[in-house]
Amino acid sequence: MAIERYDSNQRMSKCVVHGNTVYLAGIVANDAKSKDMTAQTKDILAQIDGYLAKAGTDKSKLLSANIWITSMSEFAAMNAAWDAWVSPGNTPARATVEAQLAGPEYKVEIMVQAAK
Repeated sequence: MAIERYDSNQRMSKCVVHGNTVYLAGIVANDAKSKDMTAQTKDILAQIDGYLAKAGTDKSKLLSANIWITSMSEFAAMNAAWDAWVSPGNTPARATVEAQLAGPEYKVEIMVQAAK
């Protein structure tokens, strides 16, 4: 079975397709320093839409999501953006944890898996 990789470098691929499953790396916001939690989450979700489209699928086929946020005090702000985006009736299995991210400018990181 072939493996397709998108936006790859020596360390990682942002998107990997194997069979009928699409795996996304943890995605963070572009220009994160200028964005609050809601704006970062919306940016990430737009990126996820783009990678899923490249792989031939969409958010209605999400299987799972892992979300890391830097402060649970911003859980509601992240959820507001997520709830407005996620496909009704097609919500994935999901976990959200508080964690320190790769840089202080990042407030949220999201990683998903989807079916094709």
